[in-house]
Amino acid sequence: MEPLIVPGTLDELGAIANYVLAAARTAGLDKTTSYDLRLAVDEIVTNIIIHGYGEANRVGEIQVSAKLVEQALAIAIEDTAVPYDPTQAPPPPELHLPLERRQAGGLGVYLALQGVDRLTYERVGDRNRNTLVVNRQKSSTLD
Repeated sequence: MEPLIVPGTLDELGAIANYVLAAARTAGLDKTTSYDLRLAVDEIVTNIIIHGYGEANRVGEIQVSAKLVEQALAIAIEDTAVPYDPTQAPPPPELHLPLERRQAGGLGVYLALQGVDRLTYERVGDRNRNTLVVNRQKSSTLD
């Protein structure tokens, strides 16, 4: 699939979700795995937009690309926001508390990590690259 490049704004979350779901269909992922992947991508992208661009007073684009790696689908998300490695985020400390006693926020990265088989981060030049990988059952090819 051709990469999707969109402005780094919340208005683009729908386009990114559609891209991820189309890649998941092409890769033959089941509905649960597809949903988990879409949610994970949504959480990472939302953090990029809100924290990496918005809170840092930056503007930029987000590039999302899909490719098959062995028996997995990999979704790479690239941005020029401030450097941030989600794999180093501590788990939310209040998971054991009832919902009404938890502070808002802090679950996005945790949910992303739980929804995929692997999430890697690297800084390449001035770009962040988050790669989310899910194992797949069927054999398919992406163009």
